[in-house]
Amino acid sequence: MTNQIKTIGVIGSGQMGSGIAQVCAAAGFKVWLYDIAHEQLQKAHKNIERSLEKLAEKKKITTEQLHQTVLRLNITSEIKDLKEFDFCIEAVTENAGLKAKIFKQLDETTPPETILASNTSSIPILEIAQVTKRPDKVIGMHFMNPVPLMECIEVICGETTSAETLATTLDLAKKMGKTPVTVKDSPGFVVNRILAPMLNEAVWCLEKGLSSKEDIDLAMKLSCNFPMGPLTLADFIGLDTCLFILEVMHRDLKDDKFKPCPLLKKYVEEGKLGRKTGEGFFKYLVR
Repeated sequence: MTNQIKTIGVIGSGQMGSGIAQVCAAAGFKVWLYDIAHEQLQKAHKNIERSLEKLAEKKKITTEQLHQTVLRLNITSEIKDLKEFDFCIEAVTENAGLKAKIFKQLDETTPPETILASNTSSIPILEIAQVTKRPDKVIGMHFMNPVPLMECIEVICGETTSAETLATTLDLAKKMGKTPVTVKDSPGFVVNRILAPMLNEAVWCLEKGLSSKEDIDLAMKLSCNFPMGPLTLADFIGLDTCLFILEVMHRDLKDDKFKPCPLLKKYVEEGKLGRKTGEGFFKYLVR
């Protein structure tokens, strides 16, 4: 169980990986944030410190908690440091080939008892587990963005995931201050199986000229009490990620309700991926 977990490794220092590393360190675990891009790692470390400072300013955490969290956080580009992991969470881009490559490497490098979790939002866990020699210790942990603020984690069991792995992961999620929900292994799981078609339909409304992008978002915010409109949310998630999720579900579930809108594909092809690139359906300042 989690009393045996002292060190957590997070693979990938993008927005999701950084957020996961932050909540793990804040929960009292020693954390290694791993990425092959050292410059990105340094940027991630600064972003985590900035995030913690904002929480301290809002009196959500104390100054001492901020300092202790930073002390527990380590960054590395060294493969040898993967041997330190008691529990590992992969959080790279939603690309099946890349995840398979990483899980093979983790399987070869981490201790055999280490649980390997993926933050995938759409790729079946069984598909990931099959590239390892420890399929019983592979599980999904789908965190929501932004990780430090969002309470839910989808915990996904593959066909080969053991009951012990599930119990440990659920316990760990709770120790992070999150509320885990257990779902079956299926493309898109629960959250994106419901959310992705809604976002896609908003893009269809825009493409068909039913309303302006501003009014589509405003209508859904005021009518459904959403904190942000669907087009803004798609920009926040990343239009490339939205497209990939829809493509996986359309391919694997063979249901045209998941067929991506051509306008979504057009934006991705043009490199307009949303907030992270400064432009998607809306424009943003990029720090």
